[in-house]
Amino acid sequence: MASWRPGPKLNTSEHRESAHPRARGTERSSARRAELITIGRRLFADTSYDALSMDDIARQAHVAKGLIYYYFQSKRGYYLAIVEDSVADLVTFAGSGRDLPAVERVHRTVDGYLRYAEHNQAAYRTIVSGGVGFDAEVHAIRDGVREAIVATIAEGAYGRAAIAPVARMGLLSWVCGVEGATLDWIDRPELSRDAMRELLVKTLGGALRAVEELDPAYPAPAAARRDG
Repeated sequence: MASWRPGPKLNTSEHRESAHPRARGTERSSARRAELITIGRRLFADTSYDALSMDDIARQAHVAKGLIYYYFQSKRGYYLAIVEDSVADLVTFAGSGRDLPAVERVHRTVDGYLRYAEHNQAAYRTIVSGGVGFDAEVHAIRDGVREAIVATIAEGAYGRAAIAPVARMGLLSWVCGVEGATLDWIDRPELSRDAMRELLVKTLGGALRAVEELDPAYPAPAAARRDG
């Protein structure tokens, strides 16, 4: 029986070098995908999904159509990746600024929300309306945004994101109202963004007072009180 002999030891530096090409390839692939999403965000910012064909997208992005298919499989896959990426920015922004006073944080969140809708009108309409017909994935994106905004407001108003059903429904009703009002605002921007923000913040105060009336365990913050 042949005795076992250890094979030649792999030089650590050689091992690292042999692994680098794959790592570099992965980094390049991720960077290329991110670049295509950035391009797509510009293309779809004010243009509806149906208005751009894959040929249009490839031509305006100065890439081969096959490259988009390679990374996203389909036009819809590409569009969903773009929407998810843009919405991630909005959700991240809404959840930031935890060190700010509650009132300032609410103003900042609402202003960021309006800025997103203003500068990504086509994507915003798709998210809020749920896409063409019933699109479960777009609905899931929309629901995620709603829950993120509700959690942000709850943390500012009550100091926690986990809240009772009455409080959650009160805040969710406000968010749904914000969606409808924002849709109308981007179609008919008769109010400045500052005026729109102040109006939405004041209606939030009304929602918080209504929650307190139904569930005294959730008192409205001082800033939301009429005598505050």
